[in-house]
Amino acid sequence: MASRSSTRPRGRPRSRRIAGSAVTLALASSLLAACGGDGGKPELVWYINPDAGGQAAIAEDCSTDDYTITTQVLPQDASQQRIQLARRLAAKDPAIDLMSLDPPFTAEFADAGFLADVPQDAISQLEEQGTFQGAIEAATWEDELVVFPFWSNTQVLWYRKSFVEKAGIDMSQPVTWDQIIDVASENGGKIGVQANKYEGYVVWINALVESAGGTLLENAEQGVDADLTIAEEPGTVAAGIIEKLASSEAAPSDLSVSNEGTAGSTFGSDQGSFLVNWTYIWHNYDETAPEVAEDIGYTRYPQAVEGEDSRPPYGGIGIGVSAYSDDKDLALEAAACLVEPEQQGKNAEMTGNMPASTAGYEYPALAELYPEDLLALFQESVDASAPRTVTPYWSDVSSSIQGTWHPPAGVDSETPESSQAFIEEILKGGKLL
Repeated sequence: MASRSSTRPRGRPRSRRIAGSAVTLALASSLLAACGGDGGKPELVWYINPDAGGQAAIAEDCSTDDYTITTQVLPQDASQQRIQLARRLAAKDPAIDLMSLDPPFTAEFADAGFLADVPQDAISQLEEQGTFQGAIEAATWEDELVVFPFWSNTQVLWYRKSFVEKAGIDMSQPVTWDQIIDVASENGGKIGVQANKYEGYVVWINALVESAGGTLLENAEQGVDADLTIAEEPGTVAAGIIEKLASSEAAPSDLSVSNEGTAGSTFGSDQGSFLVNWTYIWHNYDETAPEVAEDIGYTRYPQAVEGEDSRPPYGGIGIGVSAYSDDKDLALEAAACLVEPEQQGKNAEMTGNMPASTAGYEYPALAELYPEDLLALFQESVDASAPRTVTPYWSDVSSSIQGTWHPPAGVDSETPESSQAFIEEILKGGKLL
């Protein structure tokens, strides 16, 4: 069901500054930090993604008389996060106790034996706090939950209320990609998407394919012999939407290099009309462009096929416990604390990365920061979301898609088939990326 904003609540989340400047020193000192040095209370080291404030605060909250949780910041780039953790875990480095994992890498780490088993009592806890289905799917490999869902982000369709009023489109009803492209083209608007040659572009492609009723691949547990399905009809629908936007008047001039930030800038400009982006957009303009902030409306992610519910993108973080930790049992206990509803809510308040459970959304501060119907839309969208295919070979699949679907202006009806053939060659070793 569509939602729209009327008034903006008081308050705003704390600044989302990137804490990447300390990465080099943090990594250099990680082995020393993990040792504890004095033989006293164990120190559990949690390698976190660079979202300022929230994770360090809850690490302090979840430290006990039995152990202290400290944090080390991973690189900003998700691929570099994967490389750094995978290299050290492959060497069975005991200095990693807990780690924040991007969903595309969960299956790879689980399949390699890097992750400790999630205990049944923790699984029961996650069920009781109403962990979203999308979060569970992203945290599962071979029918086993392998990480603790921590935060779950999703995309909605943001729109400029002044633009849709001028254009005369009814946003109280579901809208399709075809509709918003046509409306923006006919009324001088530009649509913000993520279409640079990076993971964010694959997120868009995956959401389009899933919204059209398909998947990128099936039977992922078969590894390199998984069934590739991107060339089926839903892939053709996805390619048609990208081709239509890229060739339309609604395409921004920087479409081929657009990311979350540039798309946000397009949306905040005089040509802003529609934008697909993550939950942080609600407060993105509060200080820099308050007139834009007051002009933001929102509804569910656009339909790829009219009348068929969309499958919005899923993003998030799961907390994995290293199989090689010297304090594995304590780390599992700590992980269960880190994903409790109060901790999810506190992290959302401080970073804008929303909880992975319905109970996390009950954290009181969130009602001060977001309208009730927007919080409901976030939860609806996460529950209906489409995580990227959980496969140990995701890095190869993603890079292959980026190589064959970029630039967006080159996408046409033949792209899905050529993409599928290329992915198969990469997985079977016939070609190198």
